[in-house]
Amino acid sequence: MSTAPLASVLFVCVHNAGRSQMAAGFLDHLAGDRIEVRSAGSVPGDQVNPSAVEAMREAGVDIADATPKILTTEAVQASDYVITMGCGDACPVFPGKKYLDWALEDPAGKGVESVRPIRDEIRTRVEALIAEIDARQEA
Repeated sequence: MSTAPLASVLFVCVHNAGRSQMAAGFLDHLAGDRIEVRSAGSVPGDQVNPSAVEAMREAGVDIADATPKILTTEAVQASDYVITMGCGDACPVFPGKKYLDWALEDPAGKGVESVRPIRDEIRTRVEALIAEIDARQEA
């Protein structure tokens, strides 16, 4: 018997190549199918940042097959949580969604050494998000 996810989360950054991909990778890895995960960008890049892929691999999460996707109104409408990471006003706003803005350094153009602290901050925030979603279900 399958159960519906507790919530759906959309991570959005400009290129959908670094921060949002790392966040989606961690949420998928840590929550499994309990939480539906999406990521998108307002101006998607050609590929996921190789330094982000390497930093995530070091953390035991494989995002090598991820591809940047364009942000769509449908993705926002289908999500309970919309977490932005530097996309500014490009994200459409709909009533009934929980919007969070995570101020995170952009890993674009940085080596893996510089991406590790960003990765670690994202993991901390994703773990807190999972705890919040779990707590809402128990309330």
